[in-house]
Amino acid sequence: MSFFNHRRQFRDLSEQEILALAISSEEDDARIYRSYAEMLRPDFPDSAAIFDNMAIEEDGHRKALISAHSMRFGTVIPLIRREHVAGFYARRPVWLMKNLSLERIREQAEIMERDAERFYLEAAKRSTDASTRRLLGDLAAAEASHERRAIELTGDHLDDETREEEDRIAHRQFVLTWVQPGLAGLMDGSVSTLAPIFATAFATQDTFTTFLVGLAASVGAGISMGFTEAASDDGELSGRGSPFKRGVASGVMTAVGGLGHALPYLIPHFWTATIIAWIVVFFELWAIAWIQKKYMETPFLRAAVQVVLGGALVLAAGILIGSG
Repeated sequence: MSFFNHRRQFRDLSEQEILALAISSEEDDARIYRSYAEMLRPDFPDSAAIFDNMAIEEDGHRKALISAHSMRFGTVIPLIRREHVAGFYARRPVWLMKNLSLERIREQAEIMERDAERFYLEAAKRSTDASTRRLLGDLAAAEASHERRAIELTGDHLDDETREEEDRIAHRQFVLTWVQPGLAGLMDGSVSTLAPIFATAFATQDTFTTFLVGLAASVGAGISMGFTEAASDDGELSGRGSPFKRGVASGVMTAVGGLGHALPYLIPHFWTATIIAWIVVFFELWAIAWIQKKYMETPFLRAAVQVVLGGALVLAAGILIGSG
């Protein structure tokens, strides 16, 4: 509570403090844009150039604000930052942005400019002092010009061919980081759990016991696949991205794949639960084939034959073992 009690209300700031706050905010935003540029430079040099220029724009506004402060209040600028002011827009730490896609970073930059503009406009509406209202309006206009400038810079640096190439690289990264491990997990969870679940079902004909076995098999397989994927490759050399993200994708999808045909066994009637579970398995296997076609460019017929045939064999093995 003591932290929040020490935050200033915006309405209590003097005009000098408002200028100081604007200066520190411009400094922070320039650093953020330069950090984005460094993150993107190895794979997306043209987008990095956009953020370099946006940082230069922020530097120009900061210098203009410092000049205005010097003329009105002198050269000593009060130390006040956005986290010192209650209700002021926040910025996500740069280290939380490291694993974001190119498109998400572009969206975050637009949000930064819109947040700043909206805040200054709302602050100007609440101000009763004419000079303060004018100052806040000028700051809002500056933020709006930043957003327009970002659109212009995108046009300068990203022609259609360059944007298409960067989007292709970003899509490939999405497939490597999320789709591949998620698909592997879905296949493992959907297929490998068929035998134990249906063997238990036909051996016991006890739906709740079958559900417990399916739950244990799905969750256990999900944890195992998640840790295996995360530990298999740190992504540095392969370019497959964050091991944490890959582990989450693989683990969650493995568990989902197994739970899909385990959940019907919460139904007390054995044959009703089993028929529904068979229907779920059918849709799971076809979904896997569709994902392979869409993201892995595998011909649909070949993917369907491989997945459905393999799944059918494992399902039959489980039924035969349980019935015996």
